[in-house]
Amino acid sequence: MRTWIVDTGPLVAYLDRRDAWHTNVVASMDAFDGRLITTGAVVTEAMHLVGAAGAGPRLLAELITASGTRIHEFNQPRDLLAAVELMERFADTPMDYADATLLLLAARSEVHEIATLDRRGFSIYRTAAGKALSLVLD
Repeated sequence: MRTWIVDTGPLVAYLDRRDAWHTNVVASMDAFDGRLITTGAVVTEAMHLVGAAGAGPRLLAELITASGTRIHEFNQPRDLLAAVELMERFADTPMDYADATLLLLAARSEVHEIATLDRRGFSIYRTAAGKALSLVLD
């Protein structure tokens, strides 16, 4: 089954009709019939960004639930160190913790397609093994 890793931007854009990417993200994600995966760090970041809208957190939780998105955690000490190593490696881009967890997820799951609006970062980022991710929203 085809699987996409999902970053924060598409989750927020899907819910926010005012977002410049809303129409494109909705069309792409609604047409996708595979599996979506993400990380707890991405969900936390998205919850923060949609939190200003009264129903935002509920809508995000409902979107994740309805889409069957699987959430993976990278919060064990060795995961934290691996994330920091990636953040240090890509400090000039820069990379935040949520982005680093997505690269860890790509390496662990062997999924290399990502739904992201961060074209600049994810066109440069590589997993620890040097594997690039394919941007599916281009």
